[in-house]
Amino acid sequence: METYDHYIGGERVAPASGEYFDSENPYTGEVWAKVARGNAEDADRAVRAAKAAFDHGDWADMRPTQRGKLLVRLAEIVEREAVRLGELEVRDNGKLIAEMGAQTRYLAEWYRYFGGLADKVEGAVLPSDKPGIFNFTRHEPLGVVGMITAWNSPLLLLSWKLAPALAAGNTAVIKPSEYTSASTLEFMDLVKEAGFPDGVVNCIAGFGKEVGQPLVDHPHVDKIAFTGSDVAGQRIYESAARKIMPVTLELGGKSPNIVFEDADFEAAVMGAISGIFAATGQTCIAGSRLLVQRPIHDRFVKRLIEVAGAATIGDPMSPDTHVGPVTTPAQYEKILSYIDVAKEDGATLAMGGKPYTGQGAKGERFVEPTIFTGVSNDMRIAQEEVFGPVLSVIPFDTEEEAIAIGNDIMFGLAAGVWTSDIGRALRMSEKLKAGTVWVNTYRAVSFMSPFGGYKRSGQGRESGQEAIKEFLQTKSVWIAHETSVANPFIIR
Repeated sequence: METYDHYIGGERVAPASGEYFDSENPYTGEVWAKVARGNAEDADRAVRAAKAAFDHGDWADMRPTQRGKLLVRLAEIVEREAVRLGELEVRDNGKLIAEMGAQTRYLAEWYRYFGGLADKVEGAVLPSDKPGIFNFTRHEPLGVVGMITAWNSPLLLLSWKLAPALAAGNTAVIKPSEYTSASTLEFMDLVKEAGFPDGVVNCIAGFGKEVGQPLVDHPHVDKIAFTGSDVAGQRIYESAARKIMPVTLELGGKSPNIVFEDADFEAAVMGAISGIFAATGQTCIAGSRLLVQRPIHDRFVKRLIEVAGAATIGDPMSPDTHVGPVTTPAQYEKILSYIDVAKEDGATLAMGGKPYTGQGAKGERFVEPTIFTGVSNDMRIAQEEVFGPVLSVIPFDTEEEAIAIGNDIMFGLAAGVWTSDIGRALRMSEKLKAGTVWVNTYRAVSFMSPFGGYKRSGQGRESGQEAIKEFLQTKSVWIAHETSVANPFIIR
């Protein structure tokens, strides 16, 4: 049985309450670790350590180039430990080793990219209409950043926040999901090995109300970067507003994956499968609304069922598995409840629709890949995020109708378009209200490309050069270099 304590001020720290909670393996249902149960006292200690590191000491005095070298060093260590980290995440969240292993092998690129960007943040000398005045800008770190991550991709989502925040010169207090804390807490050992000064990166585990909310509300936290549900994001946004504190929010989605009749048929089928059944549908960018042009609708659905029906369900540690367990018991029940809602609202169950208990289902958290047809966009199954392997197929006739249906949603995280018409691809990418639009592909992300949502899917951007701006504030400096005295009673 593993035991994980907080990481505060460069040390492993037992929870102030002395309490721990269980972490279960979603595949087996077995408890495999005990995790520190944090509270407000733990949050305060972590924030104070981060503030002290920001205000004085080695980190406060460190030049951007030195910060960049530490990030590059961390990238090298992450590469070395990628396989172990991927296996740890599978044990903690039940997602496929093929998926999580690919993620952990890719993590290093964020630290390497932002390590290179750390000393490329430049201010500007501004032309001035004021005689005798020299005016320039500088970009400065915000201070202590609270980072709250989701359970579906713990280290990837953390890296999207931590790498640019550190490159900008901030310090961090991380609160991972209570369902998947282990990999993040183990990641702290890599931060220590890379040579980051004590207090620059801290990690406190526990539940949202007990330790997450005190972190958000702490007077010395200067920004929150959050990934999670839109409901939780709204609460964080409301709390941040009381402090006039900036936030980056990456929230839910109900993304349209739109297939035109001129698309490469087989590629579009695989793209639709990837969009919803990869990661057991537990991804904010899931293409859970599949819009198919009517002339190919029936043939497309038939092929979808053939491919999804051949998916191997079972042990997420097996490289041959396609669909793994649902990560949490609450999410498992939520998915099944939405299947019932879809039936009650009149959608046609074309495939799946119940718990999977066949070969490979060791635990009790498997849901069959599920496809509903006859879905109208006003049904709850089309409007509300399920976060599971449940696909709603919606027919359409024209390009204009596809755009209208695609945008008729409170979310705007992502969208997919499948077509061989480049003009249509460009028109759709312009008209769809989403932070990411994929054309003839799906679920592609990169450390070089900004990611974030429109509407209720959040605000701010992660990854790419824009991400570092989310962790900086701009200062304007005015220097008078003439000796004449201005009239003190008027603005200059």
